[in-house]
Amino acid sequence: MRAKELYELRQESWQRLNGLVEKSQKNIHALSPDEVRSLGRLYRETTSDLALAQRDFPRHQITDYLNQLVGRAHAVIYREEPLQLKRLVEFVFRGFPRLFRQTLPFTLAAALFFLLPALIGGLVIDLSPETARVILPAETQRLIPIIEQKNLWVDIPVGERPYASTFIMQNNIQVAFLAFASGMTGGLLTLWVLVNNGLILGGLTGLTAHYGVGFELWTFVIGHGVLELSVIFIAGGSGLMLGWAIIHPGLRRRRDALTSAAREAVSLLLGAVPLLLVAGAIEGFLSPAEGVAWWVKWAVGLGTGLLLYSYLFLAGRETPKRQPAPVPTTAFSLSTPNND
Repeated sequence: MRAKELYELRQESWQRLNGLVEKSQKNIHALSPDEVRSLGRLYRETTSDLALAQRDFPRHQITDYLNQLVGRAHAVIYREEPLQLKRLVEFVFRGFPRLFRQTLPFTLAAALFFLLPALIGGLVIDLSPETARVILPAETQRLIPIIEQKNLWVDIPVGERPYASTFIMQNNIQVAFLAFASGMTGGLLTLWVLVNNGLILGGLTGLTAHYGVGFELWTFVIGHGVLELSVIFIAGGSGLMLGWAIIHPGLRRRRDALTSAAREAVSLLLGAVPLLLVAGAIEGFLSPAEGVAWWVKWAVGLGTGLLLYSYLFLAGRETPKRQPAPVPTTAFSLSTPNND
């Protein structure tokens, strides 16, 4: 059977199943007894459709759609009602890293739209520092005279560090949520947030490098920077997910595609917020500390990055099941007794 034939034959059943799944997302008791029976029947039929599609056209978008629909229906039919603490532990140790890997292309795209402008802006300003007044945003240009005198602006008085740390955490969370929420513009505003912040970081790096204080700047940034940038990439990727669902909903209605993407994006963002709290604490207390050796700050930054990405890429993976060793067959075991 061809994909078009299957779609024309079964699309009404898929839409009914999708409607029941949407209705039961928050509360299974919202379904009537007849709807519950229909849910089970449509789930079994759609599972058969998925098996057929995987056999005949495994790379077609209909197969992807059916895979997602069956997965959502399965979660509704077989879900448990675990304790909140159990659900939280499951999300931390399995759900969040798996979701990160599943949506990795969006995170990588966000990183590209941040790092590429940062690299270009940094190189241009390092070679021609006068371009900083053109490339850097207006609110950042007030730092140019300070850098031209080979100074930095990162000293935080000891008594103000607890308040500064709280402010930094709040600001970082606001930037992350802005990058996420901007996805509702089709991802355009999310791209602007990423490019703008990339230009700021890259431009300041290029300007400080030109005046010989680039290492000092990154000694301040590195301790919290790996975590902070990682969360910005995750938040930006979440915004791009929303934008992609709006622009390219596939076979689903745009509203359904956006709802599904928003559910994953919000989970990603909420999982990343604790990382911002850690980064804010490091930025408020360790990064400006003058009595701490530079290598300690670099070790903290690189070490937290190594721990973070080991967790994101390794946690929650299914361990392959061992296949039982084949039982050796011998002439004796295969022989039959002779009754003569």
